[in-house]
Amino acid sequence: MGKKLIFDYIVVGTGPAGAVIAKTLSDDKKTSVLLIEAGENNDKDKPIRDSTFALELEEHFFPQYFWQGEGVPQEEVDDRSFEWTTGRLLGGGSSINGEQYVRPTSAVFREWEKLLGPLWSPRRAILRFKKLEKYNGQSDNPQFRGFRGRINIRQAPRNPTTMAEKLTEAIERATGYQEIVDYNDPRTPLGPFTRWQLYQNPDGTRESSSSAFLSSDIILPNGSGARGRKLRVFVKTTALRVLFSNKRANGVELLKEGKHLSAYARKKVIISAGINSAQLLMLSGIGPANLLRQAGIPVVFDNPNVGKKLRNHTLNFASFTTNPVDQALPLGDPNALYTGGAFLPDPSGKDPDRRAVQLIGIAAEGTLNIAILWLRPRSRGSIKIQNNDPLTISLADEAFLVNPDDLESVKNIYKMYIKDIAAKLEEIDPSYQLVSPTLDVIDDDSQLEAFIKQNFDHNHHQQGSLRMAPLTRGGVVDRRGQVHGVKDLIVADASIIPFTVDGNTSSAAFLIGYTIARQLKKKPNINQKRRTNELHEIDGE
Repeated sequence: MGKKLIFDYIVVGTGPAGAVIAKTLSDDKKTSVLLIEAGENNDKDKPIRDSTFALELEEHFFPQYFWQGEGVPQEEVDDRSFEWTTGRLLGGGSSINGEQYVRPTSAVFREWEKLLGPLWSPRRAILRFKKLEKYNGQSDNPQFRGFRGRINIRQAPRNPTTMAEKLTEAIERATGYQEIVDYNDPRTPLGPFTRWQLYQNPDGTRESSSSAFLSSDIILPNGSGARGRKLRVFVKTTALRVLFSNKRANGVELLKEGKHLSAYARKKVIISAGINSAQLLMLSGIGPANLLRQAGIPVVFDNPNVGKKLRNHTLNFASFTTNPVDQALPLGDPNALYTGGAFLPDPSGKDPDRRAVQLIGIAAEGTLNIAILWLRPRSRGSIKIQNNDPLTISLADEAFLVNPDDLESVKNIYKMYIKDIAAKLEEIDPSYQLVSPTLDVIDDDSQLEAFIKQNFDHNHHQQGSLRMAPLTRGGVVDRRGQVHGVKDLIVADASIIPFTVDGNTSSAAFLIGYTIARQLKKKPNINQKRRTNELHEIDGE
């Protein structure tokens, strides 16, 4: 290609973390950044921009926007296989997700802080979320919300439907938790609500990491930076492996529209490839040495933790008949998407102040479905490479329900929450009847187990396969995302989450990207240089 491609930073991936990092670093007009995206810019495509397509995208009805892949059969859910995929377009997963904006609670960040130090404290996390978000909604404590950031968040709908109000009242009566206004207010993490907070512009169109951080004031249509910004975006470009010189990451080998090329970094290479980050590390020689040698990959650093501790929230459903006169969504706001919901603690009574269950009302064709997510799974899966070909899908085992505690927890949600919600909903309006699972199934332990396994579904809350922790605590990166065992290589995305987040993962990925970008912009002082050892921590996961 003639001239050598050299930048200060190379960022792989344009999802929540990668887009924030590229924008934040290139705010310094002296800093050059190359941003890599395997897909294209589809921001103007109707299925991406129009939020009414969000739930269809979640079901992968538009394969052109996705990496294509499947995970290994899941032994504990009748050997079924689930898709192993994320967005393959500008914005990554944020361009194809269900748009729910859920911050991790302070209880989660207290665990992060105990392991990693004050950089990840609840107080600092809240301050950064305030910087990131532009909240368009109500809150009892607006001091915890941001109103001038780049990420538009819309609380919707403005006027909840009768169906949402009935569901919220039923959850309130069944659980004893009062209705809350703002579930992202750290003072009200638990309770039912009629209005979700969505990644949407005020007009209801999708807000992604691309529309928020790679918009026309940042990037020109030709992929170069706007207004003197030294940012280049390569689309239709796949990162094949990281290049090293004496254990220092100094570039990335790329496949751009069928052509091989290499780009070089003066300062850092940053991987923000989401579920593909673990595979990219292993292809680059960082991972379990035996696995790498079997694949014919030279070992740069032997770290058996790479690809381990993969986690995902469980997903099941309960379905109700409805009153034909009740609308699921307001006529004037189909972009509201959801019909109420709740965040609740473990129904067994353990940790009563801690979020453990997410309920989402999704109504369609005379049926009210409640999506049920268990947010504190104990099962741990893994990601492995099959060979040294970067275009071969990895072997992803999400290990659903492998730890029997997870199945017990999901059963308890049906027995203690769904059963009581059904009774209260019927009291409020007899048209609402639980039809799946039926009450006799909930009351029969073996039938309930079979129902959960047969109807088990899959979401995209994968996290933790490249854990942010000391090497001796199962870590792959340190508290600033720096990969253990090598220099100038960073991972920043949901794969480094150290303790499971209690909600959707995209907000955590935005926060991780922003936090690490800010650290990179700081000039290291003598104390930071000296402080190579992590603080004393506990493991816990």
